[in-house]
Amino acid sequence: MENHVLSYLDEIVKKVPQKIAYANEKKGYTFQQVYEQSRSIGTFLYRKGLYQKPIVVFMEKDPATIIAFLGVIAAGCFYVPIDDEMPQSRIDLILENCRPDLMICDRETIEKAKNFRFQGTLCLYDEMAAAAEDARALSEIRKKALDIDPIYVVFTSGSTGVPKGVAACHRSVIDYVEQLSEVMGFHEGTVFANQTPLYFDACLKEIYPTLKFGATTYLVPKKLFMFPIELVKFLNEYKINTICWVVSALTMISAFGTFQMVKPEYLETIAFGSEVFPVKQFRLWKEALPEASFTNLYGPTEGTGMCCYYHVQRELKDNEPIPIGKPFQNTEILLLDEKDQLAEEGEICIRGTSVTLGYFNNFQKTSEVFVQNPLNRAYPEIIYRTGDIGKYNDQGELIFVSRKDHQIKHMGHRIELGEIEANVSMIKGIKVCGCAYEEEKGKILLYYAGDLLANELVAKLKEMLPRYMIPNYVEQLEKMPFTANGKIDRVFLKNKYKGEKKYGRDQK
Repeated sequence: MENHVLSYLDEIVKKVPQKIAYANEKKGYTFQQVYEQSRSIGTFLYRKGLYQKPIVVFMEKDPATIIAFLGVIAAGCFYVPIDDEMPQSRIDLILENCRPDLMICDRETIEKAKNFRFQGTLCLYDEMAAAAEDARALSEIRKKALDIDPIYVVFTSGSTGVPKGVAACHRSVIDYVEQLSEVMGFHEGTVFANQTPLYFDACLKEIYPTLKFGATTYLVPKKLFMFPIELVKFLNEYKINTICWVVSALTMISAFGTFQMVKPEYLETIAFGSEVFPVKQFRLWKEALPEASFTNLYGPTEGTGMCCYYHVQRELKDNEPIPIGKPFQNTEILLLDEKDQLAEEGEICIRGTSVTLGYFNNFQKTSEVFVQNPLNRAYPEIIYRTGDIGKYNDQGELIFVSRKDHQIKHMGHRIELGEIEANVSMIKGIKVCGCAYEEEKGKILLYYAGDLLANELVAKLKEMLPRYMIPNYVEQLEKMPFTANGKIDRVFLKNKYKGEKKYGRDQK
């Protein structure tokens, strides 16, 4: 196996130099252009004396942004992606953590960057990409590279409100790309549609397999995710055959009757993750695309993205969660109980090459979840504790149960908020829902978008759940709040309850 992710680009540019690698609705870059511009950027950074340093990439969501990432790697550095949709306070926290010397901007972002708490150099992508290549210098950098060198730092939310930067190295990303590609069957004819922002690890599923196979990735305009019919038309216009999206993006299409108007004509491979896919919505997809393959992917950023998969090939019961299946090759999943013993149900812990390096400049947080394998007392071996609870079903398939922090104790009962959400999602007329727990008042909060009134929804839930699991507060929303990476924003929901109780319905 290669020990450097750019080996993919080195090989594929010889085979399909003029094929489009990355594109959006306005422009596309061939593999030759990706190769040349990334090497120019690498040379530019080398001439600035930067090596094994964090380089912030602050650009609009654009194919050139991906080339900037690759250019940073070519210089022997690692990229830290940030985005215009991040609040400035969060960006300042990221900059404070990384203390970068240089930030790559485009003409749309450079003025905003001047307002950041940043003392380093601001550089324009276009000027960097026009730099003359120094092949000798880049060759020397490559010779010194190790597979444990970081290539990116991606920031996730922190429980304390301070973002945590997950650092991943060549070895973990290469292992991930190889295993994911094998599971999903990517090939040179794959045409991806990227949904996630480029500052999340989820975009790895498109960026690096595109280089490995000479595939093509189209970046979907963010605004289309508010217009499902136009979104499907985009998929058809660019003959998209493969998507790896968060569940909320898929349900946004199916829940609003889009398939009655238009269907994806070329879509063959559909992967989903980040949250539990309601069976009702999954069936709508399956009915619309009966010949397509559907795969549930599971994994945290700290595990380089995804580490488990399940090809959905059997009929699922109404109340049955779609399994997360089994781990990729070269990965092991340990279910550990509170005594750190193997259990039938326990915290999902990841063992293998996919475990990342830890949190950048944060050894305390790293030591809390990147821990010595408690089952191995013979030599150092780090596993990652996900904070997710899992169990095996009767078929031996791994099931995601809940987050540890979604498990609450209410009225003397241990309750999984995910179980309440799953039951709400089964009710006809419900499009999307989310639960939170207000500890001070001891109240289960339920927010939803759909056609039912709150009292109608509660009446149906009383037929499905024990009394102690009935939400204490229910509110209908026009649309659900989502975090930037497409997950339901439960912190927002909890804060909304504290500030706007008069709009909802407290249950007796």
